[in-house]
Amino acid sequence: MGDAAVTVRRAFTDRAAPGAKVPAMKLSGLLHRSRPELPGLAGTARVDKRTDALLKRLKPGDVAVLDQIDMDRTTADALIAAEVAFVLNAAPSISGRFPNLGPDALMAAGITLVDDLGPDIMHAVKDGARIRVHEGVVYAGELELGRGTEQTTESVADALVEAKAGLTHQLEAFAANTTEFMRQERALLLDGYGVPEVDVELDGRQVLVVAAGFDHAKDLRRLAHFIREYQPVLIGVGAGADALRAAGHKPHLIVGDPSDVSDEALTCGADVVVPAFADGHAPGLHKVQDLGASAVTFPSSANPEDLALLLAHHHGASMIVTVGLSATMVEFLDRGRSGSNASTFLTRLQTGGTLVDGRVIAQLYRSRISTGALLLLIVAALVAVVAALLMSQAGDAVVTWLSTTFTALVETVEGWFAR
Repeated sequence: MGDAAVTVRRAFTDRAAPGAKVPAMKLSGLLHRSRPELPGLAGTARVDKRTDALLKRLKPGDVAVLDQIDMDRTTADALIAAEVAFVLNAAPSISGRFPNLGPDALMAAGITLVDDLGPDIMHAVKDGARIRVHEGVVYAGELELGRGTEQTTESVADALVEAKAGLTHQLEAFAANTTEFMRQERALLLDGYGVPEVDVELDGRQVLVVAAGFDHAKDLRRLAHFIREYQPVLIGVGAGADALRAAGHKPHLIVGDPSDVSDEALTCGADVVVPAFADGHAPGLHKVQDLGASAVTFPSSANPEDLALLLAHHHGASMIVTVGLSATMVEFLDRGRSGSNASTFLTRLQTGGTLVDGRVIAQLYRSRISTGALLLLIVAALVAVVAALLMSQAGDAVVTWLSTTFTALVETVEGWFAR
């Protein structure tokens, strides 16, 4: 670089007149050519094998680098809400075991998904590094880091059709898991053994259980009339406690790992129930204790959503309304944790007729007459009244009275401001 600068400067010096000053020159513009912009999408990488931990760190414009086979709808919704630039998945996003909903949600939101990159991508991409993706290839600058499959709406749709054939194997595995779970937890399911005591009165009360599942925020907004009228006991499952607070409600009970719940929710005065292993160890319990709040543990292998339902059921709740919990077969299998499906199935059998999906309650509260039809009805009534007055003998007198009253009202208001 130094020799080139001397050569260029000497060329200009030779051309100058004897004794003339050679103007100082910035050689950087001559010696450096701007590099053309590289193709593809770019962003800052956020890498974590723990999907839940990754979702908490994402900011708009980041690149989510994860390793999750059969991406579920809840994960996809969180990625969409975080406004990521694109998603890199080391594993196949649709393995073919069952038709999971996550990739289709990303496609609908217009977010690029490159998957099946292989486990090495989790080490090749450094957290916080600037990376880009182009035609399924991941780069750091011009250095290739890995190759995968860039999914499209068509490829996802085709994969989902093929995945439906895998439902038979999933259901066979589910039957085996259900038998094993029933053997381990029959005392809890049938007799409520191990259900902790809480300070909140649940006997004979209506209960609303909220989890951070598919469309939970929308469903919760639609239940505003129900909550205002019946004042149910509000139970937040994990991040569902923060969803309740965001909707303007205070949870009475919080069930789940405290690491999934904000400090504000944990210290809002709600009773906290922390799931625990059979040996009594409760992950996240120390967080509640560090905040100076109290908590009880709930030893069971069931997932937090099912523990919340069993807690309400065995304490005598008259009706349990759910928001964000799996309701359909597709949602049931899409949850990304097939090992807990057995507890979900048996819990719903145990709660029986007391369990109601929140979308059903919201449907009952929806007005059967649209706003437009109501306005049209009011206008039609006003037209009919005016027409009747004009056609009747008293019409002129009524119109004169209305005109006089309106004029007097205007004069009175003007007098207030004239003073």
